[in-house]
Amino acid sequence: MTQTSDNVTWLTQEAYNQLKAELEYLSGPARTEIAAKIAAAREEGDLRENGGYHAAKEEQGKQELRVRQLTQLLEHAKVGEAPAVTGVVAPGMVVTIAFDGDEDDTLAFLLASREYASSDIETYSPQSPLGSGVNGKKVGEDAEYELPNGKKASVRILDAQPYQG
Repeated sequence: MTQTSDNVTWLTQEAYNQLKAELEYLSGPARTEIAAKIAAAREEGDLRENGGYHAAKEEQGKQELRVRQLTQLLEHAKVGEAPAVTGVVAPGMVVTIAFDGDEDDTLAFLLASREYASSDIETYSPQSPLGSGVNGKKVGEDAEYELPNGKKASVRILDAQPYQG
């Protein structure tokens, strides 16, 4: 669970440990594995037409980008507790909204940074249009946000509970 405030990202101890373990894996064993793939592909000959080599180099680039992202995130992370049940939308909460006040057209999502996204629940960043529109609103209030086409949309906050995932 994360809560972002300026350059500080608040993480639960569990989330911090999970991200730290991912960083340690990517910085150690995963680097060794990708280096071995590149070396094996290089030995196959002509690098200009070597799909395995280019795929391994691309994978290495993505892996190194993730290492930099995790390093920066963890450098600025503060470990704390989940937000309290206050009825106010905040990062780290599962928010249930109704589109245009229609209580049959609802969406429940986790308001958190993308580093904590999971397949269990849809995640919206507090910096996204919807996330920034609902952040700080109370249950029962309406919120407005801008759609990609520039039009405004409104939602009603039905519920906001700390994420228990």
